[in-house]
Amino acid sequence: MKVAAIVGSIRKESYNLKLVKFMQKRYQGQLDIEIVNIRDLPHYDQDIENEPSAVVKEFKSKVAAADAVLWATPEYNYSIPGVLKNAIDWLSRVDKVMIGKPSLIIGASMGALGTVRAQQHLRDILYSIGVSSPIMLGNEVYIGAVHEKIDENGVLTHEPTVAFLDQVVESFVSWCKQAQLQK
Repeated sequence: MKVAAIVGSIRKESYNLKLVKFMQKRYQGQLDIEIVNIRDLPHYDQDIENEPSAVVKEFKSKVAAADAVLWATPEYNYSIPGVLKNAIDWLSRVDKVMIGKPSLIIGASMGALGTVRAQQHLRDILYSIGVSSPIMLGNEVYIGAVHEKIDENGVLTHEPTVAFLDQVVESFVSWCKQAQLQK
C-alpha cells in the first residue's frame, strides 16, 4: 500500500520525522511510505490556488497518488504546527486530493501526553468538508517521552510502544483493504 507521509515538523532532528523513518523500515513489507516534503510549500494563497507553483503541484500529486496518508504531528501550543495546517490548506482546495483518502495519525513529543491535543485538532481538520479524509477510530498513536524511547540512530527501542505500533499498522492496513473492497 502506497502511503504519503506528511511530517508536521520541518526540524532536521524532528522526533516525528525519526518515527516515520523508523516506520518506513519496519513496515516496508506492508507499507510503501514516502515522506512528502512540506518545508518548501509557499503560504496558501487563494489568489494563486488555480495556478500554483511547481512545488505545490508536486506535493499535491504525490498525495493524490497515494492510497493513504500518514500524518506525524508534533504539538505546538496545544495544536498542530502552522506548516502542517498550510499543507492541509493546499490539499483542501481546487482538486481536493484528500477527499475519501484514508488517514493514519501519529505523534511523538517529549511531554507525557504525546500529542493528544494536536491530534484532536488534526482530526477535526481532516473531517472538514474540503478534506473529508476517513480516519480509523481507536487507532490513536500518542508517543510521550519519545526522547527516552528512541535511540540516537532513530530506532524506536521501547518494546511496548513498538508492539502497539505493530498492532495499529496491522489494523490500519486491514481497514484500508476493506475500504477498497467496498468501493
